[in-house]
Amino acid sequence: MNKKENLNLILLNIGRAVHNADWNWKGVNSPFARIYFVESGSAKVIIGDKLLAVTPGFLYLIPSFTTHGYVCDGPFVLYYIHVYDEQHIFDRLNFPFKVEAGKLEALLVKRLLAINPDRELTRYDPGTYDNPPTLMQNIAHSSQFPFYTIVETKGILLQLFSHFLVRATFKQNITDKRILKVVRYIREHIHQAIKIQELSALCCLSDDHFIRIFKKELKCTPMEYINQRKIERTQLMLLIDEKPVKEIAYSLSFENVSYFNRLFKKYTQLTPNQYREKLIQGKNRMLL
Repeated sequence: MNKKENLNLILLNIGRAVHNADWNWKGVNSPFARIYFVESGSAKVIIGDKLLAVTPGFLYLIPSFTTHGYVCDGPFVLYYIHVYDEQHIFDRLNFPFKVEAGKLEALLVKRLLAINPDRELTRYDPGTYDNPPTLMQNIAHSSQFPFYTIVETKGILLQLFSHFLVRATFKQNITDKRILKVVRYIREHIHQAIKIQELSALCCLSDDHFIRIFKKELKCTPMEYINQRKIERTQLMLLIDEKPVKEIAYSLSFENVSYFNRLFKKYTQLTPNQYREKLIQGKNRMLL
């Protein structure tokens, strides 16, 4: 991946965890990404129908909103890093699950923990930290450290993340530069009421011609794409924002809340309130 993308990583948690056959969780799905560095032992991560080994010598990445689980049947020691991405880069790029890690990467992880000693989890119950109020508190807390600590923390995070970024690929392989321009416009204006006419004007095309080209590139209509991105943004807002569903709908330029609820259920099989309640409860969610 060599095209310019904005990236602002915020450290939420970092720590060293010692397990003994107790790293076993299912149905984990969080609004932040996880980076792991294994010190000793082995375990497995379940993503979809894949059972992926987690062993020393590698950095591992699980993007935000990725449903996954863990299997561990023996001693296992790892460093965990919870990262929030303000630019939602995981919406746009596919990342490898693991990359090689040498002595430098090990030193960077340990240094990150050394300068952020109070970011370790005090409890591994997901309900204690994987919820909207706690997430917002952690994000706000990240700006209260000395400036030099913030700078070094961001530098280390970017160094670690760069190993994954160099192997990342765009989720949509868009060949038409006009459509790529439109997709970026949609992402940057997702909170607005976006009309077909303004998108076709960006491409200097008629509405019908624009819709045909867009559908050819992305296998869906422009409005379907916009709605998908708005619902994805809603999922994040339901987790990190305590606003009522009605206010969230209005903030994304949905004037009809009933339509917004129906659209959300179409994509998630749950109403916005059901989705928020299920995630806050933290049932069958993981610790790290």
